Amino acid sequence: MQFSKNTSTGTSKNFIIKITLVLIVILGALILLNKIDFPSPNKEIEKIISNEKLKIIK
Repeated sequence: MQFSKNTSTGTSKNFIIKITLVLIVILGALILLNKIDFPSPNKEIEKIISNEKLKIIK
């Protein structure tokens, strides 16, 4: 009589563990990115558009 090992029962648990670990890593990366203070421009950006270049389409 041959003994066969049934490995299909443990694969679903491993799959769930891998998904949760990936989600934890992604959430951790998002939290760390939110804590970083990126510099914002101090000067207001202003562009003057002359009236000659504007065309009114009706």
